[in-house]
Amino acid sequence: MILVTGGAGFIGSHLCDRLYEEGHQVVCLDNFFTGRIENVEKLMGNHRFELIRHDVTAPLQLDVEQIYNLACPASPVHYQVNPIQTIKTSIMGTLNMLELAHKTGARVLQASTSEVYGDPSVHPQAEDYWGYVNPVGPRSCYNEGKRAAETLMMDFHRQEGVDIRIARIFNTFGPRMAVDDGRVISNFIVQALRGEDLTIYGNGSQTRSFCYISDMIDGIVHMMASQHFSGPVNLGNTHEISILDLAELIIKLTASRSGIIHQPLPVDDPVHRRPDVARACAELDWNPMVPLEEGLVETIAYFRTILTES
Repeated sequence: MILVTGGAGFIGSHLCDRLYEEGHQVVCLDNFFTGRIENVEKLMGNHRFELIRHDVTAPLQLDVEQIYNLACPASPVHYQVNPIQTIKTSIMGTLNMLELAHKTGARVLQASTSEVYGDPSVHPQAEDYWGYVNPVGPRSCYNEGKRAAETLMMDFHRQEGVDIRIARIFNTFGPRMAVDDGRVISNFIVQALRGEDLTIYGNGSQTRSFCYISDMIDGIVHMMASQHFSGPVNLGNTHEISILDLAELIIKLTASRSGIIHQPLPVDDPVHRRPDVARACAELDWNPMVPLEEGLVETIAYFRTILTES
């Protein structure tokens, strides 16, 4: 039995699909703060899938063989709504999953984040870079929560022998992103499809790298299956694009007449973000395969359908 916490979320629901398709018995756990029931509706009623409404900050008793710990709001819009709950989810939730893994002998994978690098002073970011993080800023509930979660993972591994995996997930996009999640790709696509001006924070010269969801799920599953490598490992796409160029590309792909407006840059927003994935390539034989434009076409089609139905 495989447990996926945050399993009704964007990445979690795609992971549940993959694991179910591979023949596993899957337990999806979610408190539905950002997860959505429609993300896992097609799996409900199947005999190898179970949905449990539960908050990972409370202890859980299940007999499981693997735990994918994805539970935590992941966009600034959502994780800043209740920053105390966000950091509790990262720390207490990870602690509860580690204690469950210790009790059952399960392997546990922690979905960490590129945010552990903060506003990086090295570029691209490799796993041996320790980061440049503001511990008292508005993003610290998420950044420092995820860093503390990695600490817990390593300490349970060293002290208690728990079998762990740490995956640092970089920007990911694709179908099932929420309309209101505040991520740049979903924001731009929704604005373009509605004919609204696209909002760029700062001058648009800041850069990001975006990994399509199918590639990310491949990386996560490869990491869990690794027999002698616990991480941490970066998972993301190495193709870097400026936010301004991304906005212009989305306007083109949606055939929108939207313009572009600029707003002040948020506090602690990273200037550059791109993973060094040499470790993932060497240890997991993994590389992202889906080009940005191809992934955007699929994601735009998804949002077009969602906006038409709403």
